[in-house]
Amino acid sequence: MRLVDLPRFPLATLPTPLDEAPRLGAELGGIRVLVKRDDLTGLALGGNKTRKLEYLLGDALQRGATTVLTEGPVQSNHCRQTAAAAARAGLRCVLVLSGSELAPPVQGNLLLDYLFGATVQVVRTREERAALLAAEARACAERGERPYVIPTGGSTAVGAAAYVQATLELVQQLVARNARPTALYVATSTSGGTHAGLVLGARLLGDPFRVIGVAVEEDGEAIRRRVAALANETAAVLGLAVRIEDREVVVDDRWVGPGYGSADERTVEAMVLAARTEGLVLDPVYTGKAMAALIGDARTGAFQPGETVVFWHTGGAPAVFAHAERLAPAFRGERPVER
Repeated sequence: MRLVDLPRFPLATLPTPLDEAPRLGAELGGIRVLVKRDDLTGLALGGNKTRKLEYLLGDALQRGATTVLTEGPVQSNHCRQTAAAAARAGLRCVLVLSGSELAPPVQGNLLLDYLFGATVQVVRTREERAALLAAEARACAERGERPYVIPTGGSTAVGAAAYVQATLELVQQLVARNARPTALYVATSTSGGTHAGLVLGARLLGDPFRVIGVAVEEDGEAIRRRVAALANETAAVLGLAVRIEDREVVVDDRWVGPGYGSADERTVEAMVLAARTEGLVLDPVYTGKAMAALIGDARTGAFQPGETVVFWHTGGAPAVFAHAERLAPAFRGERPVER
């Protein structure tokens, strides 16, 4: 099957912009930084999952689904965008979320989940989350609904195919600018869908740049294996005679910090620098860590002045508001004093 033959439900505003970041580049030794703005995909305050959901909901609708079910952390960007996409498609949405609190504050992505009309259930662990998701899907089927289960992050071969298409979109924009980047930075995790699509897309286009996946959780080797496997599954779905080996997938796991969902000083500093040079809003879970990697590499001489790098902005702005306590110390001395 070719990419154009996959069923697709339009959700995103495409192509997303490829923005110059000259002030950030100047701060990093005079390199050229281009930002691929998938935070501006349009649906539900944007994000990379919207591209995947176009293909996932296309598949769901073709199969006659009436209910979409998915899972993620309480502040999941994927779940927020899935809830909005289901509302747009007229489907019921069930979200199974996990977090340290069973009654978490209704803020950030969780607030939007409720706003979009999703049925939300919260458990404490990933294991409980997976079990409850399966149970909810069975219950839907028993009631006569037609459930369509989307795994964490929308990371299936169908979802990853969206980022094969996105790679072509990016390369067309690069050609129009006569830009030849040597590296592309993107946040990656054990779900790996965006990273896998970009790796496969780059391979199909002759590897015009090095795709650097910046891990946002521990176990870079597991992420590497997952990304390679998913890239190969996606190639098979698209009928492509391409194979990605584990060793060809680049995963930089030096920027994880305290762990998934937690930011260290390097991530917070990257968020502040991106905001104050380019007005970019990054989040402490994904894009802040990916930007910290780009900044760290630039500062240690990985790039020559004038060299071009791409930062793939995957979104996540709503989650920023759920991390106010972690970010507030960065502004100590700048906030007005109560009189």
